Amino acid sequence: MQTKDISLPTLRRLPVYLHYLNAIKAERTNISATAIASYFGINDVQVRKDLAIVSGSGRPKTGYVTEELIAHIQACLNCNRETKAILVGAGNIGKALLAYGGFDDFGLRIIAAFDSDENTVGKPISGKPVYSMDELGRICRLENVKLGIIAVPVQSAQSVCDELVACGIRAIWNFAPAILKKPETVLIENENLASSLAILSRHIGNVEKENPQ
Repeated sequence: MQTKDISLPTLRRLPVYLHYLNAIKAERTNISATAIASYFGINDVQVRKDLAIVSGSGRPKTGYVTEELIAHIQACLNCNRETKAILVGAGNIGKALLAYGGFDDFGLRIIAAFDSDENTVGKPISGKPVYSMDELGRICRLENVKLGIIAVPVQSAQSVCDELVACGIRAIWNFAPAILKKPETVLIENENLASSLAILSRHIGNVEKENPQ
């Protein structure tokens, strides 16, 4: 089963299942779709459908062998193949991403950061080198990097996106609150913190209107 045959909602759920399975693998040698669904409070039919795509059906009464299921999900998500990435924007969000150790579980390795601030360039962050933007093309070609992470202010996001595309980047993880223009061959996954906060704030406001204290 190729990743292109898996729906986007399923692809979004699989890493969540993987994180849970890695957390309980030392305690449970077998796990059922029902147990996973119960932990997350979701429909067990959906979990069965998701897991069937990557690992087939579980065994009657015993479910899945936890380690085998982990391996199957990792293979589906290409976790076993290292993906090199570069990050543009070594501000607060960029520093947090550089320091995060959980990317290793998904085969992602940020090899370098880039910034336009002369006071930041040349000073490693969490062990990762920080280069000037002039070095972007050279490093991308040298390391054959295909994934770029944007963590710059909104006014710089499009120009950074254009530079990444010109350097051969084919997938972009965007943390800037901007709608970016890009070629059809480039995939952009947006993490819009402002939009998420707006949704949460609106929900709180609605709840307070319905249930005033």
